[in-house]
Amino acid sequence: MASRRYKEEEAGSKQHYPTVQISQQEATVMTQDRSPTEEFRIKLAAIALSLNVRLRSSDMPVDMQERALRYARSFLDKSPSSAAPKPRPNLTLLARALKKEFDSAYGVAWHCVVGKSFGSFVTHSPGGFIYFSIDSLFILLFKTEVQLVTELEPSSQSVDSL
Repeated sequence: MASRRYKEEEAGSKQHYPTVQISQQEATVMTQDRSPTEEFRIKLAAIALSLNVRLRSSDMPVDMQERALRYARSFLDKSPSSAAPKPRPNLTLLARALKKEFDSAYGVAWHCVVGKSFGSFVTHSPGGFIYFSIDSLFILLFKTEVQLVTELEPSSQSVDSL
């Protein structure tokens, strides 16, 4: 059985959020035929739907995807305590906050681009890429490999010898 739910906005417009209701027996039958990976993907799709986020492309474990979606949504939902209209989000602050969150949780070398219109072509580490949108904002988060340089290569010239 399917039902529909509407959310009333202050301006009087309605947003449509579809919901599906199934019996416990149907849910048990549905989950018996699924692999654990498929279960995680279904869970992630439900989370994305509940957060009003659209996952565009990803090469990332499901738990990391969920963290990115939830973090970005909560950052955008933060509002001042007053009843004033919600200010436009600072996209640079969102990009920096998401990058720092992933740097601290999953190691350094994360990069984040946030905007309404941008092109990109990036090389990323395996398992370190997600591209999603929230409302009219698009968010690209990816990780690159970092190699520490401990000493100069013998073939490189020093500044003094030039």
